[in-house]
Amino acid sequence: MSKQTLTDESTSVLSQNKGNRRSFLKFTGVSIATTGILLSGCQEVFEALPNQRQSPKGPVMQAVPLGKGDIGILNYAYALEQLEAAFYLQVVANMYAGISDSEMVMMEDIKNHEVAHRDFLKAALGKNAIIDLTFDFSSVDFNDRSSVLATAKTFEDLGVAAYNGAGQLLESADYLLIAGKIVSVEARHAAAIRSIFDNDFTSFAGDDIIDSNGLDRAFSPSMVLEAAAPFITNKIIANQLPTS
Repeated sequence: MSKQTLTDESTSVLSQNKGNRRSFLKFTGVSIATTGILLSGCQEVFEALPNQRQSPKGPVMQAVPLGKGDIGILNYAYALEQLEAAFYLQVVANMYAGISDSEMVMMEDIKNHEVAHRDFLKAALGKNAIIDLTFDFSSVDFNDRSSVLATAKTFEDLGVAAYNGAGQLLESADYLLIAGKIVSVEARHAAAIRSIFDNDFTSFAGDDIIDSNGLDRAFSPSMVLEAAAPFITNKIIANQLPTS
């Protein structure tokens, strides 16, 4: 897919979201400086998730193969963006009790971003896009601030680590450019959620996610999909994804 095609598709998708409070992605004129990717453990992510390393509840849904190569990696990202978009759509549809005006604006903005990420990746993938996934948020109390923010924190931190880990697997410079632009927005989300949830002003870049070299975590697709599995009803098949 050419750069022009990607630009045309991104413009088309974003034009459908003119009602959003602010436009956040500008898909042209940005260069990415690549750095080494630090791989680290994700035990703290698993500890924050419900039913960790267990299959989600409910009926067995259609298995979803992600594919291989760059298409597989984009579908992997698309699956995660579907998850985040579905979560924030539900948050905004039923704002938790006692939510402040500033937190309401934040949740609406993040929801708009995640929906745009989801829709952009779907457009970029075209006929190669996976199906719409089904999710299980039964472990989240959407009326409780702590439950919502704890889940948001987990999703945003996991999303950043997922893009960091997947970037090195992409062959297309066009796709790497898009991944870099999306992960930078996800990192802003993570910092914003941490700033209102944690009672620690340094949490936005805490040593649980940033190492002594100032580098964020990077998780492999298998690690991320295992962590996200309690929320995804479909079985995600990722055995054709590149590993190096």
